Amino acid sequence: MIERMQAIGLRLDREGTFWQEGAAVTHVRLRQALLRWLDVRDDGRDIIKLDDKRYAYVDVEDAHLRARSARWDGERCMILWDDDQEAELEYGSLRQAPDHALYATVRRLRGRIGGPAYHAVAEHIVEVDSRFVLEAAGQRWPIANAA
Repeated sequence: MIERMQAIGLRLDREGTFWQEGAAVTHVRLRQALLRWLDVRDDGRDIIKLDDKRYAYVDVEDAHLRARSARWDGERCMILWDDDQEAELEYGSLRQAPDHALYATVRRLRGRIGGPAYHAVAEHIVEVDSRFVLEAAGQRWPIANAA
């Protein structure tokens, strides 16, 4: 019974729009709150988490977060995610999808780096021994395939 109550028909599409039972969530502040409440349970299921006991399941089509912008601070890459939080890129988690978008882990979540943010990050991607690596934070970080 509780499991059914936690399934509220919430979905996050590839473009970052939340849908609840077929209707788009258009309220800006509600969308930002939902993005900040995103989490992943230990069993791998995506949730909107209010606290340790209160959460609801959410179907995530692609990534939890999308990069709005990226900037370099010396050798460190800072990403502004669409939940309005900026974080240093987790370099070791980088992987590239067939469409060339980059994915990285963001606070246990999946983040997609595309568009202008991708181009800013790509300025530091080089090819070494037929593999692509990101030069950042004084190291070379291999970029894995997302597939």
